[in-house]
Amino acid sequence: MKKRRPIARGGTPIKVLIADEHGIVRDGLRSLLEKHGDMRVVAAVRDGREAVAAAERFAPQVAIMEFNLRLLNGIDATRAIVQMKPETGVIVMSTQDSSALIQRALQAGARGYLTKHADGEELIKAVREVAAGRRYLGNSMASRMLDTPRRPGAGVVEELTANERDILRLVADGKSNAEVATQLRLATRTVETYRIRLMRKLDIEDLPSLVKFAIRHGITALG
Repeated sequence: MKKRRPIARGGTPIKVLIADEHGIVRDGLRSLLEKHGDMRVVAAVRDGREAVAAAERFAPQVAIMEFNLRLLNGIDATRAIVQMKPETGVIVMSTQDSSALIQRALQAGARGYLTKHADGEELIKAVREVAAGRRYLGNSMASRMLDTPRRPGAGVVEELTANERDILRLVADGKSNAEVATQLRLATRTVETYRIRLMRKLDIEDLPSLVKFAIRHGITALG
């Protein structure tokens, strides 16, 4: 029997919030997650407003967010949760897998994206990765993100400095500027400056494109 791999600090279970309008889906996800000793569902809600309220109350490490929620859609709910509880990693789930939707989710602050066609094993992997502070896109998602014309600036990857490569990797993995600064032992303002210069050098204007660039060039290992 495989040993379960606890991710949460101090050996405590990963606190998970589920937001899906269908009760049978909520119950199924709860049952799947709680079969694993390193996970505990702290709330299961049916709409976006309830999701934001539950995130504020329970401070989950991971929120599994359906894209099409009532009252407040999954993207807007994700944005609100990330602004209020930046330590909460959101995984957006949808029946669709277009790169445009993935980009919308990442722009809203989500750290993961899965389709509802994913199996239970992949969901468990996604929860653990996001709880550990990393991004997660399934293999098919990463491939779809890359299935677009190459952006200008892609040819300068070899010219990136060591600090620029480290910052690119950590940002693509979902780290905030403050977390990058701590890990690299730099000032937060210095990281912010590096990040701005990096995006200018690569001719990249937004986070999803930066993540896509990092995947394409093997600087991060999403999926």
